[in-house]
Amino acid sequence: MLLEGKTDLLKGLRAGLIVHQPSVSASLEHSVDLMYQHPEIELAAVFGPQHGIWGETQDNMIEWESYRDPRTGLPFHSLYGETRKPKPQMLDNIDVLVIDLQDIGARYYTYIYTMALAMEACAESGKKVIILDRPNPINGVTVEGPVLDPAFRSFVGLYPIPVRHGMTAGELAGFFNRECGINCDLTVVPMQNWDRKHYFDETGFPWVIPSPNMPAVTTAVVYPGMCLFEATNVSEARGTTLPFELTGAPWIKDPHAFADRMGAYSLPGVTFRPLFFIPTFHKNKDELIGGVQAHVTDRRVFKPFLTGVALISAYRETGGEAFQWNPPPYEYEYTLLPFDILAGSDRTRLQIENNTSLSEMEDSWKTGLEDFKKTRKEYLLY
Repeated sequence: MLLEGKTDLLKGLRAGLIVHQPSVSASLEHSVDLMYQHPEIELAAVFGPQHGIWGETQDNMIEWESYRDPRTGLPFHSLYGETRKPKPQMLDNIDVLVIDLQDIGARYYTYIYTMALAMEACAESGKKVIILDRPNPINGVTVEGPVLDPAFRSFVGLYPIPVRHGMTAGELAGFFNRECGINCDLTVVPMQNWDRKHYFDETGFPWVIPSPNMPAVTTAVVYPGMCLFEATNVSEARGTTLPFELTGAPWIKDPHAFADRMGAYSLPGVTFRPLFFIPTFHKNKDELIGGVQAHVTDRRVFKPFLTGVALISAYRETGGEAFQWNPPPYEYEYTLLPFDILAGSDRTRLQIENNTSLSEMEDSWKTGLEDFKKTRKEYLLY
């Protein structure tokens, strides 16, 4: 949309660009190329989020800092390394920062915080910000899970939003800018003809993986719940072809019994299939472990966060002392438990440890969700 009638937003300005792998047009041309080659745009710098501009790094890997791109001659800066917020000198040679990032629709996914910190830096430096909006791949209607307690803010949760927020990056930018006090000079370039009810595979656009372990829309659908496994010693199946859809642990010796246990929860829109798998890297590398695949049978009623909590409860009860909450550090946070960071407070972990029923847990999120939905209405663009 920016290059189709909106180039006046960049006229006479030196532009910076935050991008990653999915920053492409419908014909799969990358935003760096489109802006660099455009005769009316002066592209002056490029920035990349977690996983790198080309999506080459695994989770929590920091493998590059600033360098000069040999193909374009432009400075390329990392925003997931020495700094997660653009330094003033990184912005010296630009007048406007264009942000083109594909979010996943879950509070933990770090690209929305790369966006927010870049907005903060631009507010402090007097630079304009333009957000090129993209679809929420798991729809823009459904919200789920607890709202973040600000005492547990981190790079996987800077602001008080629920785990599944049901907003686009452009809508979140407006929310962050006003509700969270960033107050930058913000313009959102909206999409055309996006239906909030649509999942990404209903848009007609090609899926380009936004991170190495997000290979398909089906992965994004389960991610708001299955990402919780990153904070435990249970495998979320990194090192397989179905990360987050599979989970497993060494103490699951009878996956069929475990699948039956999960079936007894009668969770909506999901069926659990027993299996064994051997991760090729990450947790339990080269080890045979038992577990289940979460097959989403109806994604319109599926509750990924509730499902993730149920699975963790079952692995904990089955494993006993073998089950562990991972210790810090996690995502630049060195004091709080990783699970509490992801869940947004210690309440969910304590509920699991106290064997609180799933219905009681879900009830404990309702007030926060209702308040969030009321506030979010003002920022919805579609």
